[in-house]
Amino acid sequence: MDTQTKNIVIFPLPIQGPVNCMLKLAELILTLTQRTTITFLTTHFIHHHLHLHSSAPSRLTRFGPRFRFETVSDGLGSYENPREGHQLVGMTNHLGTQAQEAGGRVREILMGNGSDGRVTCVIADGFFWFMVDVAKEIGVALFYFETVSPCGLWTYLCVPHMVRAGDLPFPDGNLDELITSVPGMETYLRRRDLPSFCRDYDPNNPSVQLFLKEAEHYSRAQGHILNTFDDLEPELLSQMRPSSPNLYTVGPLHLNLVTRLGRESSKITNLPFSFSNSLWQEDRTCFTWLDSLPNRSVLFVSIGSLALMTKDQLVEFWHGLVDSETRFLWVRRPNSVIDCPDDDQLDLSEEILEATRERGCIVRWVPQEEVLAHRAIGGFLTHSGWNSTLESVIAGVPMICYPFFVDQQVNSRLVSEVWKIGLDMKDTCSRVVIQAMIKDLMGTRKDEFSRRAEDLAKLAAKAVGEGGSSYDNLNRLIEDIECMRFSKLGNAP
Repeated sequence: MDTQTKNIVIFPLPIQGPVNCMLKLAELILTLTQRTTITFLTTHFIHHHLHLHSSAPSRLTRFGPRFRFETVSDGLGSYENPREGHQLVGMTNHLGTQAQEAGGRVREILMGNGSDGRVTCVIADGFFWFMVDVAKEIGVALFYFETVSPCGLWTYLCVPHMVRAGDLPFPDGNLDELITSVPGMETYLRRRDLPSFCRDYDPNNPSVQLFLKEAEHYSRAQGHILNTFDDLEPELLSQMRPSSPNLYTVGPLHLNLVTRLGRESSKITNLPFSFSNSLWQEDRTCFTWLDSLPNRSVLFVSIGSLALMTKDQLVEFWHGLVDSETRFLWVRRPNSVIDCPDDDQLDLSEEILEATRERGCIVRWVPQEEVLAHRAIGGFLTHSGWNSTLESVIAGVPMICYPFFVDQQVNSRLVSEVWKIGLDMKDTCSRVVIQAMIKDLMGTRKDEFSRRAEDLAKLAAKAVGEGGSSYDNLNRLIEDIECMRFSKLGNAP
């Protein structure tokens, strides 16, 4: 075995979800190894907000010099200005330029300038298609961490095939037409369930170009790390393995981290209870409210860290929640409504506001993993981001899915049609539909959904337990990195 220290650079997409799970991966690797250092490469904006609001920096100090942050510009100016979803393409291109050009700050860090030794391995977000050529040029091993869902990733990879089959662009406006050119998903994937960029598919669109480049460069990395477990998507994983033989399913990462740290707890001092990696200030006052309520009686509502609502959508949600007569904990992220900076502009009746005071709790941001694990939570109205979906699976909490973009449309379809642990509300924002789905999830079909969700939660726990698929795959990933059981891209034929 190679006994030299392995110097890993972890390079996430600079938004909440990827940063969250890649910090967890970093913590797992460092906990389970002794001859590894990690440089976590992120933007000034992310670094600033992590240190303001997250427990991650203080947690990771226990690794001493084996873990450090390095920061670069995202090209969007002051870190005090908010970052939004439509800026993602610009940020990615800016980071790509810094990685590809000699003298670029990202490239300097990847080459190990200023570190204790040469970088031996890079773990980059799968969205960073440019990293394949950069890694080859500087002669380091590259793993892609695919922070989207495997089902979403598989549809990205199949876009060229869908184009050749005539499924893209859509020949007509029937969004319920089945897509039969995505292997493994032929029986349930509709046009409306494809990633959001497929609706108005244009290969020249800058956003679409990023997805096409990801598909083009996917198979050139040494391996792919997925935040999932084998029993969740076995058919799709079997489709993906031929083009990515080094596939490491190591999720759910939050549960894997909690389980591994529990086993290692005798070696760890001052370990906090919370594993939050939040970029926003978390309001914990909601737990006092939740503690006072019956088991499985509260609907948790959150649309994630990037999605935006319109004023009309917000009003429909509000009416649907109140009309369902269900208790709800609603996360209303600051600046998450496009055309309504102030609730006074909503013209809500006093009856709606009074019912909200009686049955609802509205907060700006919460530690979501802890909230979902609370005994009072019985359902989750979610945007279907992959981290949120997995956190709900871990907690055995059924979902109502209201997806916005990227892989969320695909995720919501699997929740309702494959795993059958919730309802899919995509493309609909009506108070009548919202009310009806909440009554189904929290009332009429509560036992049915809860039973299936609890069964899936048991499979997730089994996967990260000793001898489980994710437990073994994490060990295999670490052994492969430590032993360098692959050719560096610079030496590949």
